[in-house]
Amino acid sequence: MKKILSEKYRRFVICFEIFMVIVLLPVIYNYVPINEGTKTFYIPSSNIDEIVKTLKDNGYEVTWMDKLMLQLRKTPDEGWYTIEPKKHGRYVFFQHLYKRKTKELMDVVVFAGETKSKLTERLANDMKLDQKKLLAAYGELAHFKEADILAQRYTIARKADEYATMQYIFLDSRRTLNQFVRDHFKYTPELMELKIVHVIASIIQKESNSIEEMPLISSVIYNRLEKGMKLQMDGTLNYGPFAHTIVTSERIKSDTSEYNTYKHKGLPPHPLSTVTLDALIASIEPASSDYIFFMLNQDGTHNFSITYDKHLENIRAFRAYQDEKKKKEQEANNTIVKSLAKS
Repeated sequence: MKKILSEKYRRFVICFEIFMVIVLLPVIYNYVPINEGTKTFYIPSSNIDEIVKTLKDNGYEVTWMDKLMLQLRKTPDEGWYTIEPKKHGRYVFFQHLYKRKTKELMDVVVFAGETKSKLTERLANDMKLDQKKLLAAYGELAHFKEADILAQRYTIARKADEYATMQYIFLDSRRTLNQFVRDHFKYTPELMELKIVHVIASIIQKESNSIEEMPLISSVIYNRLEKGMKLQMDGTLNYGPFAHTIVTSERIKSDTSEYNTYKHKGLPPHPLSTVTLDALIASIEPASSDYIFFMLNQDGTHNFSITYDKHLENIRAFRAYQDEKKKKEQEANNTIVKSLAKS
């Protein structure tokens, strides 16, 4: 009898110990400290492995138990999250991460023709961030000197730091670019080939924002390259610090860089600035034409021509329009001055 009681007692103790371990394990787990990481970040997918990678990339240690907790109730969806690691225990932190989506968002528009310097300056001002840190993040994430980011709208968490902000912009932009590649290439292009596509797209973007004209300008670029002609396009001189500077005849003469396509054959060495998806499409789908010239007209669009004589005619017509416009403006100013003098 004593033997039976002893055996039952031993089993009871073992069961009690197992029960206590099961009960206490979550309590002990909850008090395991969480290392401090980035407090606002973007989770790019609801895939558990992507979530774990995102947490690790943002400075958080994730164990197998943490991974289990992430899936216990609801796996976090894609989106921006703001968390306070020290406010909650480990158990609540991982199990309730799906609840931590931030509601403080803002839209940021990247404009066509912007350089990384101008973009980061604007982001630093609008989001109260450090431009040098934004530029450093850009340099780390970019493939090219410029134009890695598409001109479009981006939704960013207001509390995102410099790296999280640039990381998301690159992520969203590359999703669009990857779709562009899938739609327009039957193979996976090399990075150098994509760079050339971006260079041509950036020239097109500098010359015109008209979606209708972009394929025509693209055809002029390809036609001149095939004929071994210099591009001789003002837009290629709108690089770096000169991105928004009017190109004058003096500038054409004095600029000795490889961006000056009046002096150098071929394409500029790097993309000029941000581009739209329309410009990218036009860069690989030029219109079928024999045009090798184009000139601005009084409507704000361009006249395209095959011969140099016709091009000169278009130049003279636009200059005559400018002279007439300047004359009318001067006459209007003189009329205002006389009216003020009489009063």
